[in-house]
Amino acid sequence: MSDPRLMSCARLLEQGRRLDQLSTGLSLVALAGAVLAVVLAKLPLVAVLLLLSLLAGALEKYWALRVGFDAALFSRMAEATDLHAATRQLDDGLHALGLLPTRNKGRDWALRCQGALALLRNQVLSLAAQLLLAAAAVLAGAYF
Repeated sequence: MSDPRLMSCARLLEQGRRLDQLSTGLSLVALAGAVLAVVLAKLPLVAVLLLLSLLAGALEKYWALRVGFDAALFSRMAEATDLHAATRQLDDGLHALGLLPTRNKGRDWALRCQGALALLRNQVLSLAAQLLLAAAAVLAGAYF
């Protein structure tokens, strides 16, 4: 029997994949636009804004990796028949890999979910920055 709290958190975190797909598309357009802005149109401001958008996209990729990792862990743990034993094994494994400090071993799953959702918020904020920078580049291109 699965734990509905953990499964709900996992399903919410899995939405980060859609955000990442949007970011990837936007990054490709920003890269192409930056090249065109420099080579064809001689619009350095537009190119700089698009390159900053690419940097925000790289930051979004980092958060997407972290969110995706947590989504998989939460999904797996939701299916555990003995959550306490599975948690101990998970914590030992993460600690051995250097991914979990000793002080965080045995944390409550509600706290873990809050932390994972904070990563998802960081992903959303990075994507928002990427979108705003791309929009600023479009506006700058229209006025310069």
